[in-house]
Amino acid sequence: MTHLLAPSLLSADFGNLARDIELVNKSTAHWFHVDVMDGCFVPNISYGQPVIRHIKKHAQKPLDVHLMIVQPERYIQSFKDAGADILTVHYEASIHLHRTIHAIQDAGMKAGVALNPSTPVSSLEDIISDVDMVLLMSVNPGFGGQKFIENTYNKIAQLKDLIKRKDAKCLIEVDGGVCADNIKSLVTGGVDVLVAGNAVFGAKDPIKAIELLSE
Repeated sequence: MTHLLAPSLLSADFGNLARDIELVNKSTAHWFHVDVMDGCFVPNISYGQPVIRHIKKHAQKPLDVHLMIVQPERYIQSFKDAGADILTVHYEASIHLHRTIHAIQDAGMKAGVALNPSTPVSSLEDIISDVDMVLLMSVNPGFGGQKFIENTYNKIAQLKDLIKRKDAKCLIEVDGGVCADNIKSLVTGGVDVLVAGNAVFGAKDPIKAIELLSE
């Protein structure tokens, strides 16, 4: 049973970002998870394309860019140019989701769709075969350090069933409250990609924390 680990740079030390990127480069982590927040779709503001371009210069692993913004379709090419390898948009923010997913893929990136905790998995019935990844938010998006929402396990099971029923090929990613206490249950439940922020960068030994979460 294998899974991918994507440390979230939202929890990194922004004053020493290059140092923390190099830490992830040297670790057993697989991707960088990059959260883009606009202060509108979510209450927080993080960073945009200029910062991502600098992250890309140092990163030696794929950039998994998660857009928590309104009208994400406006910025597909600019995030590709900034260095995104995977681009995930929110179901709740995308009026023309089918068009947006295919525009991301046409730009040369893997396309993901994210669901907020209150958005049912059944919403993806007609798009699941088109996406490369589904990101289930296991906290309400906008801030790091929140407690894992237990109903996420039910949504993982529902998503696994939908993927099987539709013979889809997408990965399942979970973001929010991922830690050593729940990672085994998440992987056993069928999660392919785990995003970890505070569990990595809040640890006394982040390299060791990544190693444990990657096992």
